[in-house]
Amino acid sequence: MYVDEYVIAGLIIVALTIGFFGGVYRFIKLDMAKYEANKKSEHSLSES
Repeated sequence: MYVDEYVIAGLIIVALTIGFFGGVYRFIKLDMAKYEANKKSEHSLSES
């Protein structure tokens, strides 16, 4: 494979894009888990 600055720049862009969307995915998963925990705790409080 011919490696010049354009190939390296392209690989860096791909890596940064994957890292960015991985971070967004992780944030959404953690936020959903936090929301579910709050929803369950509010539900259990209303039952008592």
